[in-house]
Amino acid sequence: MSIGNCMICEKKCKDVNQEVYLPKASISSEQVKVIMISEALPKNLNDYFYVNEEAAFFRTTQQALADSGYNINSFDDLNNMGIYLTTAIKCSKKDYLVSATTIKNCSLVLEKEIEPFHNVRSIMCMGDFAIKSINYIYKKKHGVKVIASGSTYKIRNQEYFYNNIRFYPSYTQTGDSYNLEKSKRYMIAEDIKSAFEYAEVIL
Repeated sequence: MSIGNCMICEKKCKDVNQEVYLPKASISSEQVKVIMISEALPKNLNDYFYVNEEAAFFRTTQQALADSGYNINSFDDLNNMGIYLTTAIKCSKKDYLVSATTIKNCSLVLEKEIEPFHNVRSIMCMGDFAIKSINYIYKKKHGVKVIASGSTYKIRNQEYFYNNIRFYPSYTQTGDSYNLEKSKRYMIAEDIKSAFEYAEVIL
């Protein structure tokens, strides 16, 4: 599957820049075992997933995987492992936070984006935006809230399953904040290791 770059969104969210952008990943839908959903599009599109191996989002994700025991050097490594990277918010943010309405609007795009991945085993929600977005999607489609409410620190040690998929509430592995808090970086590594083991990811 090759996901195109830009798309048109009819929603007029006021707290993001109108530049809807989806990952362009060369991976078959059937191959995806793990979906990692981080927070939002970077302000500089050159930092986004699948641009090149020097992009900031790839670099911090590469480090997060290395922390959990999975050393990757390229997008091909990710594809061969069955890992798909994306964001909950499809535009870049104007400020630090976005509204619940914006998250819900973007969840409609994310829902269509991940729908073809029928063999996914683990969905990693890397940050609050991703957690809320996945809950919106599953509430709309199945009438269930797959991840409990609460601070990530408290809920991440619980197990969340639906339709043989395990959901992981975690912290974002992208952006400037990734290297600032060592405790969160440690927890991210723990969550990645658990998610990959559950999905039987092989490097």
